Amino acid sequence: MAASFRPDIQGLRALAVGGVVAYHFGLTALPGGFAGVDIFFVISGWLITTHLMQEITETGRLDLWRFYARRARRLLPAALFVILVTLAAGYFILAPQEQALYSRGAMFASAYAINLWLLRWSFDYFAADATSNPFIHFWSLSVEEQFYLAWPALLLLAAWLRPGRRTVVAVIGVAGLASFAACLWLTTVAPAWAFYFSPLRAWEFAAGGLATLVPAAFQQHRAWLRPALGWLGLALIAAAYLCLSEDLPFPGWYALLPVAGTVLVLLSGAGAEQTNGRTGRPALGPAAALSLPPLQWIGTLSYSLYLWHWPVIVYAGMLAPDLSVPQRLGCGVLALALSVLTYHLIENPARRGAWLTAGARAFPSAIAGAKPLPTFPAIALIPALALTGAGVAVAYANAHLAQRNIGPEQRGIEQAAEKPSIARAVDKSCLLDFHTVTPKPCVFGAADAAHTVVLFGDSHADHWSTPLIEAAKRNDTKVVTYLKSSCRASRLSTFNTVLKRDYTECDAWREQAIADIIRAKPRLVVISEFSIGNLTRDMPTAGRRAETARWQAGLRSTLQAFSRAGVETAVIRDTPINDSFADSCVARALWWREAPSPHCDTPRTDAANDSTAAAERAVVASVPDTRYVDLTNHFCGPTACHVVIGGKLAFRDRHHLATAFAETLEGPLERALF
Repeated sequence: MAASFRPDIQGLRALAVGGVVAYHFGLTALPGGFAGVDIFFVISGWLITTHLMQEITETGRLDLWRFYARRARRLLPAALFVILVTLAAGYFILAPQEQALYSRGAMFASAYAINLWLLRWSFDYFAADATSNPFIHFWSLSVEEQFYLAWPALLLLAAWLRPGRRTVVAVIGVAGLASFAACLWLTTVAPAWAFYFSPLRAWEFAAGGLATLVPAAFQQHRAWLRPALGWLGLALIAAAYLCLSEDLPFPGWYALLPVAGTVLVLLSGAGAEQTNGRTGRPALGPAAALSLPPLQWIGTLSYSLYLWHWPVIVYAGMLAPDLSVPQRLGCGVLALALSVLTYHLIENPARRGAWLTAGARAFPSAIAGAKPLPTFPAIALIPALALTGAGVAVAYANAHLAQRNIGPEQRGIEQAAEKPSIARAVDKSCLLDFHTVTPKPCVFGAADAAHTVVLFGDSHADHWSTPLIEAAKRNDTKVVTYLKSSCRASRLSTFNTVLKRDYTECDAWREQAIADIIRAKPRLVVISEFSIGNLTRDMPTAGRRAETARWQAGLRSTLQAFSRAGVETAVIRDTPINDSFADSCVARALWWREAPSPHCDTPRTDAANDSTAAAERAVVASVPDTRYVDLTNHFCGPTACHVVIGGKLAFRDRHHLATAFAETLEGPLERALF
């Protein structure tokens, strides 16, 4: 017999999807809304374990074909519909090269394997460029489907070893602990694997599964415990939404907040069913609040709303960058309306209809009076396989169509964005990765050159390597680079958003690099780095001032170290930062038959960080033997900073110079430095 309907679980679904939508729509009051996905995982573990254990207990076996067909009937039709509509809309919104890339993502989404594709291409869920991927949210659905493949086998293993609750608890517990331990380790070592790889999320499903096995008597004689568990659980979920952020190492330990909170609410609701059924007294826990009609309505639509909300906000952001609050609310209304239509026209009819049959049925004979043909349980999966195949086939065809639509101009933009700097073209490791601490000097030019110039800093120093190396050749000078990803030359300890922790490797590398450079006694050290203004632009005024002062002190310390050693230094003002990814924006504008400018340009007041540059200039002026090089007017006019200059793509993303354009700055840079 199927488990009874739980209104509190429907309310939990509403809280889960509400957190995810709020986070993706930019509601800064809920920076941890992404943890709503973890709530879904625990709910799935609870429900699936309940259904499967009930069937095993009653029949001693599992009808896996029926189980998988039921899952397919529940999930596939709506998902395929959203994938197809998103692909169709993408034809008019995305540039062809984006269509080709994300169509491949749609192929994997249709087959519930996009989490593996995201791992392959190292997509960061929290990275800025993730906001252009309309299918990235399918990763969680892929993890769930992969869980559905493995979980029945685990429960059958427990039943085979020794029937009984204790064996099931032991098997699920061991699997959950192993998954959690691996997740903790990889959250710091390889965050993408901890985030996307389903075995490393299995512990969240296991937590829900184990909760179903808590003895009913545990709460029956403790009337105070049930409501206390429920309210504590909601408090933990609220804490996750309010206190977590994309800067924290997640999932790891922090995922325990939403997972534990969901488990407690589920246990409280189960206890409420038992207690109310026995005494008839009204519930004191949060089940009544979770059963309110608005939450029930949103919970009913939660699957369709999850599918729709992300492509809606992604495409809206492409059509109208810097969405206002009313525009975001409008996107929310649109996503909700699409969810209502999808639920009533596709999701609900497919779940209740007979065309995706769940279970084994005999084929009727075509001859009157003949015996029925034998039953074939696997036949129940044929519609599911057909839907999956259709999604993969359409996405594959769309990718090939998009490739054919990439014209010469589009191809030129793509090549310009992909062309590496001279330093990285010679050796990728000239720009060190996050983990390497020992400096690696790369030398460009004749070994017996009369002079030596050192280029020192992060990737924003690297993009100057192209014009600097070419200018040095004409001045009998060799260039030695000391470059490390996301590591400023300024003595400033920073937080690394990829590693999700303090960037201690940067601090160690910087000190070694400064000592090595001073020992080498170059004619000139050229410094450039990602502007602190780019990181603090959205901070409150007080925080921005404090961080700027800290950065000024770090820059002054670095410059003074070189000055005291008698080494001259030049600081190149950082490049502007654009509102959008320049390569994608220009490619889309060309596809829309629009001029890239002004569509992709950014107002100078937003892009150039003039106030930060003034603070930087003041520090440089205070240190002897140091000069300031400002080439901003080569990127920006009086009112706007441009992404296409002289017919060339100026930036390969939001703030790194495109190499072909960097080559045009050789003359201005030579005049400023030599």
